[in-house]
Amino acid sequence: MHSSQSSQAAPSLSHHSRPCPDSFLRLQAPPLLHSSPLQSLLRSLHLRPRRIPNVYLYTAMITAYASHSDHTSALLLYRNMVRRRRPWPNHFIYPHVLKSCTQVVGPGSARMVHCQVLRSGFEQYPVVQTALLDAYLRFWSDVESARLLFDEMTERNVVSWTAMISGYTRLGQIGNAVLLFEEMPERDVPSWNALIAGYTQNGLFMEALSLFRRMIAVEAGAWGQGNRPNQVTAVCSLSACGHTGMLRLGKWIHGYVYRNGLGLDSFVSNALVDMYGKCGCLKEARRVFDRTLERSLTSWNSMINCLALHGQSQNAISVFEEMMTCGSGVKPDEVTFIGLLNACTHGGLVEKGWLYFELMTQNYGIEPQIEHYGCLVDLLGRAGQFEEAMEVVRGMRIEPDEVIWGSLLNGCKIHGHTDLAEFSIKKLIDMDPNNGGYGIMLANIYGELGKWDEVRKVRKVLKEQNAHKTPGCSWIEIDDQVHQFYSVDKTHPRTEEIYNTLESLISLY
Repeated sequence: MHSSQSSQAAPSLSHHSRPCPDSFLRLQAPPLLHSSPLQSLLRSLHLRPRRIPNVYLYTAMITAYASHSDHTSALLLYRNMVRRRRPWPNHFIYPHVLKSCTQVVGPGSARMVHCQVLRSGFEQYPVVQTALLDAYLRFWSDVESARLLFDEMTERNVVSWTAMISGYTRLGQIGNAVLLFEEMPERDVPSWNALIAGYTQNGLFMEALSLFRRMIAVEAGAWGQGNRPNQVTAVCSLSACGHTGMLRLGKWIHGYVYRNGLGLDSFVSNALVDMYGKCGCLKEARRVFDRTLERSLTSWNSMINCLALHGQSQNAISVFEEMMTCGSGVKPDEVTFIGLLNACTHGGLVEKGWLYFELMTQNYGIEPQIEHYGCLVDLLGRAGQFEEAMEVVRGMRIEPDEVIWGSLLNGCKIHGHTDLAEFSIKKLIDMDPNNGGYGIMLANIYGELGKWDEVRKVRKVLKEQNAHKTPGCSWIEIDDQVHQFYSVDKTHPRTEEIYNTLESLISLY
């Protein structure tokens, strides 16, 4: 049913000479909810003064509101239903009510609905139990309630186990997620994906790839039927490859994707573009991008950002211009402009940067976020335009954070602007006093200015606070094995051999 048809159908309900049958309303509900304002169907709840709308119509309405992210309306309708005490809610309603509660009410809301579930007698329904677990695991304060509910469940299926794992990873409790995963009596693809995605989202990329390899090994074994990686597995694993620079494994996943028919949608193609871009293989990234038949906004953003990341400013801008003129109707979003501003920063394109910043705010009505301001300040700082950069900082509608002051500091280092560098570092220290790296930078700035008394004071404070500088970390892939090492690292089992080789290489220059 098209929008014009549905808008005519909804008012026509009010012209019936007798109350509308429930079956008619249930048939009308889905198309109306997806193609016209929800108020059209809401009016149908009040068309039958002698009859109370039945539970199926309430379920359709609450489901539609929740699906359209109108969570307040979903809760109001549910409250209306509960206050009337007829019809009584069925178990299909509660997952959508719980979803809306976590969005509108916040912590503690799941407990209120849980009480109503107990009164309704639906506490043993798996779909309700899983929805309760998911709702509890949206907030730190409700984690214990989730675990208690899980432990008291008489029958736990793979869905409930996976809900717990996903919830733990969402809250950063990776240790608990891993323990549950290892205890699972049976695993399916979503359960593997939940932990792989959790590792990736929490920056544990090596662990994510290790689990992916384990999944592949299980799938290849006799007991691996039903555990074949899908698109979600590939996307999460490719993201981990991109962050660690594991190009060889990324290429293997690329081959696996196409051998198993998983690379036909833009979801996987975008992940491939991102992975190749982060690994520096821009030609391969472009090849995948060109072969993507249906390019979403994410497809364009992935290509723009990977070109910008590697300093190919003009190529990134060309891709943006191609997006705007290809006739697909795709409109740029905040991520697009982060890529464009990054491209301008790497290319020193100050005028272009200002142009895109104004285009974003004035033409597309996008409110600048901290990343946009950071790019613009970085661009102006690198160009030595410090007055303009400080005007941007002072005019920000959000509080400047470490990204802003760090960007300004980079420009100060390039142009030797020690006074502003000192000011920026002090701001950074105020935000993170335990980061010894900032104190070391401040001491170096004082040294350049000849303020030796200040140098001694800073070093004394660093010593008293036992502040430490977070070391840089790198990965290197050798013979399908990835090695992780830190600055001045001596934990590797072949440390002595590595440093001897390094010294011999240095002596050649």
